[in-house]
Amino acid sequence: MTLAENRSLGSENRAPEVRPLMDWRRILAGARHLVRRVLLSEYFILYLLTIYFIVLIPLLPTISKPLNLVNILSNTWPLLAVAIGQTVVLIIKGIDLSQGAIIGLTSVVGAVLMATAASEDVLSNSPLWGSVLAANGGLLANAPNAVLLGCLAMLLVGAGIGFINGFMIARFNMPPFMVTLVGLLFFSAFAIYLTQSENVRHLPEGFIQLGKGDIVSVYIGEKAESQIPRREIYSFVTYAMLISLSLAVVVHLVLSRTVLGKQLYALGTNRRAAQVSGVPINRTIILAYMISGICAAVGSILYSARLEAGRPTLGSGTFLLDVIGATVIGGTSLAGGKGKVTWTVLGVLFFVLLSNSLNLMRLSAFYIDMVKGSVILAAAVIDVIRTRLAASEGAHA
Repeated sequence: MTLAENRSLGSENRAPEVRPLMDWRRILAGARHLVRRVLLSEYFILYLLTIYFIVLIPLLPTISKPLNLVNILSNTWPLLAVAIGQTVVLIIKGIDLSQGAIIGLTSVVGAVLMATAASEDVLSNSPLWGSVLAANGGLLANAPNAVLLGCLAMLLVGAGIGFINGFMIARFNMPPFMVTLVGLLFFSAFAIYLTQSENVRHLPEGFIQLGKGDIVSVYIGEKAESQIPRREIYSFVTYAMLISLSLAVVVHLVLSRTVLGKQLYALGTNRRAAQVSGVPINRTIILAYMISGICAAVGSILYSARLEAGRPTLGSGTFLLDVIGATVIGGTSLAGGKGKVTWTVLGVLFFVLLSNSLNLMRLSAFYIDMVKGSVILAAAVIDVIRTRLAASEGAHA
């Protein structure tokens, strides 16, 4: 056998060993490329939401039933309104921990003004009794525009607290975490003081409709439960939906189409560069926190109307965890400069679906909070990974 034939035979014997190795390398490279594309995609949370819902259907068949879907949507709209405001603040590299307190205080303010009646046995110890609130209701009781004026008062209180937060942060260069944490403690306590931790009921029917009323509903039929027939009517278009989506559209246009939106992103990306470029730093910070306060007040309107009462503890507990969690899961960065309202909508949907599925599993509140916290931590880690991947992509480009 000649030398050339030996080389040819040797190469033929080695080929089967090299090709599988190259195939595995190509597969791994393709997998890494796919993971990069998915993680860097603006619709990452949409993919995750879809996969999670599909996986849950065979495990929890109840989750896809119309009544449960309606319940998921009804829980989405108030949370979305509040999360939109948190999105704006996170974009400028801030945070608003006072949103829960704003919800509680504005809920009390609106209820005290609009109540058509009040129980002296329950509210007589309130410092407002006899002046703002009495047995025949609040200052706006039975007024023609009671609901409009009451909601306007709630929005003004939310904007006012947002202004205080923004002013303290911008004027005195104080950490947003500290300022809004103090706001959370102070305004939560103030709301409880105003009603002595009691709920204010007897709200106007027009106000209640904002949280429970629907515009388009579908009658399915009669369903017998324990030999008692029950009418099944599913609400598809509600007032809460229209209010939250309208707010989402307005804030989305502000962020994407206005000078203020560009200033908010510039401030969150690089404050020093934004200041050199002529961005009015103090005004932008104040406006961001005012938007957050107004959005919290909108959420308070929807929650209070749905519960048919003004509750001073409405935004307490783990509510702030839900708001920040839904916003971060949607893709808004805690490092600032990155976030969209559309991302927040998807993040809220995923977070509400997660909460709904955990409740259907009949887990205790402790386990539910542990899972939520873990998911939020995972979202923060994914945000760091996405930021690094985007930076590496930009460096290679």
